[in-house]
Amino acid sequence: MLVYPNVKINLGLSVLRKRPDGYHDIETLFVPYFGMSDVLEIVPSDKLRFVPSANVTWEDDLTLRAYHLLKADFDLPPVEIRLEKRSAVGAGLGGGSADAAFALMALTEMFKLPLEDWQLADYAACLGSDCPIFIYNRPMFGEGRGDVLTDYDLDLSAYEIRVEVPEGVHVSTSEAYSRVVPRERLALPPLREALRYPVEMWPDVLFNDFEPSVFPIYPAVEELKRKFYAEGAVYASMSGSGSAVFGLFRK
Repeated sequence: MLVYPNVKINLGLSVLRKRPDGYHDIETLFVPYFGMSDVLEIVPSDKLRFVPSANVTWEDDLTLRAYHLLKADFDLPPVEIRLEKRSAVGAGLGGGSADAAFALMALTEMFKLPLEDWQLADYAACLGSDCPIFIYNRPMFGEGRGDVLTDYDLDLSAYEIRVEVPEGVHVSTSEAYSRVVPRERLALPPLREALRYPVEMWPDVLFNDFEPSVFPIYPAVEELKRKFYAEGAVYASMSGSGSAVFGLFRK
């Protein structure tokens, strides 16, 4: 089975507070982006094999963890997993999470497992906070760790989405969270309220709370955001904890 895991962008990202379990409560609007994807193939095999591209290691690949997670409950036969990474790594686009979610869905279809989307999303949440969004792969409002999802009616058909990643810049998610200032200490509008404004007003009301701590350390990310605005973007923002930046341009 051959699938093409896409990535996502975040329209607004509010870091609300640190939780007792060490994670943070957030709010964000996940939006799938189909202009960048990996290539994932899973085929039957006589033993478990993983054939990655050069920028993926056996130890940290989430597709293998997805296989073992399902195997524990359904005793799956061995497979060969081939993964070609084309999406940017360490860019806040959720490429690794997408690979994991698509692996769960592909294995479910291959072996006709009795799992609905909400059950797959529960499995996906065990692999990463932003894995469940890729099970649904449509605009959804994320809360909790980002794994509590509700549908969100969003129409961006009048805009082209462009995504770029500063060359050679990789932002560690753990580092970004260690530096972020939770929103409970800031006077900023609630995310749901900000999203109700016209897109033209988003630069003044819709924020990614990681930007103030990421930009000083990685100025190329801020420069890319400025470039998008200089090129006519109606709205531009860093995605996730960086380093990717996206812009909305009128078609």
